[in-house]
Amino acid sequence: MKQLVLASLVLTLAGSALAQSAMEKSGINSLIGAAPKTQDFVQEAATSDLFEVQSSRLALEKGDAATKAFAQKMVQDHEKTTADLSGLVSSGKVKATLPKTMTTAQKDMLAKLNDLKGEDFGKQYRSDQQQAHEDAVDLFKRYSEGGENAELQAWAAKTLPALEHHLEMAKNLIK
Repeated sequence: MKQLVLASLVLTLAGSALAQSAMEKSGINSLIGAAPKTQDFVQEAATSDLFEVQSSRLALEKGDAATKAFAQKMVQDHEKTTADLSGLVSSGKVKATLPKTMTTAQKDMLAKLNDLKGEDFGKQYRSDQQQAHEDAVDLFKRYSEGGENAELQAWAAKTLPALEHHLEMAKNLIK
């Protein structure tokens, strides 16, 4: 009987953790302003950085002068946030697993960018950057206001102004 109760408790807790991830993945947490779980935050922040860096490296090859200047800043800044986040995780201050690759959606966006040239590339890259930074600002704001890990919460709060600046830069590229 004790084993059955214990198994039920474990399944309930696991289901709750999975539901939180589903809430973050579905966008419901964002709609209601709820902070993501630490693993969800790390996952989304890290894959966002991977996309930012890889798409911006592509923009350094294919973009016009303004796009290249923006892309260089994105590579520089997002490589730094990647290093900062990796340091928090590897130090043990944040208990989470860093993803090794982008999400399928991000890989698809990068593949689409890779196939484009000229102004078509520029328009898509700028649009992708604006959307990615809107998502990042929302993610970092929610975690900085209600995250469960104090070290990561402080880092999110410290990083947020740079992401807000990136968003403004991306919006200005579109004008």
